[in-house]
Amino acid sequence: MNAVLPATLPAIPVPGSGAVEARFEPMTAERLDAVLAVEQRAYSHPWTRGNLRDSLAAGHMAQCLLAGDELLGYLIAMPGYREVHLLNITVAPPHQRQGWGRLMLDALVLWSRGLRADTLWLEVRASNVRAQQVYLRRGFSRVGLRKGYYPLRHGEREDAVVMSLPLEYA
Repeated sequence: MNAVLPATLPAIPVPGSGAVEARFEPMTAERLDAVLAVEQRAYSHPWTRGNLRDSLAAGHMAQCLLAGDELLGYLIAMPGYREVHLLNITVAPPHQRQGWGRLMLDALVLWSRGLRADTLWLEVRASNVRAQQVYLRRGFSRVGLRKGYYPLRHGEREDAVVMSLPLEYA
């Protein structure tokens, strides 16, 4: 189920890079070192190599967004019956606030529609207001709260905001 997102991307210039263009490619075991390095820079509680490996082994849709050989970001999603669950979407810290997260999210919506999914689901840390704003602007709604979902320091836990996007068809 690790299908490539919509036909890869058309030529998308990377800001400040001249002629380099962004493209999607499947996340592979060979790319896990680069993905893990971004994950560790981006989060206080990053996914582990085992988490990433397990997602690949489970056949989740896992895509890297690349510019040349540089990893701009990646996403991992799990399709289900008439729904898709976004498990991880990450933009490498040097490339944040440049629209890559929105671009990956839009590509995921297109991919989900291609599966004829009715709903796209995700959880986001309650403290991650910036990400919640991106999701709200994209049309997601807050639909619930998972108490103590995410780990924090010293054994503490943080709530997750559950969000969903109904996928409409013409």
